[in-house]
Amino acid sequence: MIRLSLSLVAVAALALISLFVGVGDVSLGGLFGADARAGDLQLLLASRIPRTVALILAGMSMAAAGMIMQMLARNRFVEPSTAGTTESATLGILAVTLFAPDMPVLGRMIIASLFAMAGTALFLRILTQIPLRSVLMVPLVGLMLGGVIDAFTTFFAYRFDLIQSLNAWTMGDFSAVLRGRYELIWLSGALVMIAFFTADRFTVAGLGEDFTTNLGLNYRGVLTFGLAIVAMVTAVVVTTVGTIPFLGLIVPNIASMIAGDNMRKSLPFVATFGAGFLLACDLIGRTVNFPYEIPIGTVVGVIGSAAFLWLLLRRRTHLA
Repeated sequence: MIRLSLSLVAVAALALISLFVGVGDVSLGGLFGADARAGDLQLLLASRIPRTVALILAGMSMAAAGMIMQMLARNRFVEPSTAGTTESATLGILAVTLFAPDMPVLGRMIIASLFAMAGTALFLRILTQIPLRSVLMVPLVGLMLGGVIDAFTTFFAYRFDLIQSLNAWTMGDFSAVLRGRYELIWLSGALVMIAFFTADRFTVAGLGEDFTTNLGLNYRGVLTFGLAIVAMVTAVVVTTVGTIPFLGLIVPNIASMIAGDNMRKSLPFVATFGAGFLLACDLIGRTVNFPYEIPIGTVVGVIGSAAFLWLLLRRRTHLA
């Protein structure tokens, strides 16, 4: 409880800092002092607050989605970007762009969710068909599947001259988040709450099909429900702000070292840590080359890939 409280304080501090970092100068004096300016308040309400809220919700939901996937696949190295889920959602967005370019954002999210769910189900199906002599084989299979789907997507995007449009949709970047253009991401927060109230079922499902069935639970039903949550979270985040790699992998792994494997107990810590991690990466991207901004997908990708390698090496050392 103390650790969770400290994490919440850290997230609140990062969120407060995020409100006043950017190219436009916004300060407490400019908001409430004698020289208060109306433009500062408008910038805060229209851009800074929506961006900070989107960062918190995206960090919470992607971290929670990663934890659900790790429970269902029973592997610590699985998350949407290492299981073909993100790439499948991107393929769904491309399909909408090709066949229904005028479809509203909600429709794009629904189609991307269906593609993401199908891609994740295919990944889990492949795992049941091949011998897994090492836990490291699971993320390798996921990365290979994601590579195939991404190559397929890139081919058709190139054929129809949609590479730039696809990159604009999928580049992990919060700089374009404005009031009126980010509200869909609130759905991901609701999905995290649903995951919390059903966390015990995912914990049991992570112990295997036979164990789950013996306890009277429908293993296939829990698996489908978990995949639906993961797919919808991934689709919402990709549709709203783009791809954020490795977040759902490193946050649950680090959180499990502190809070354990019981999902109901560790999920609040995972969600809080995910929000704080994304806020910190966003601040790095906004300040390291100020006044220019590095897309958060790039920052998280660099830090996440390094952490991924560290987790792999750590696992290998423990196995040895």
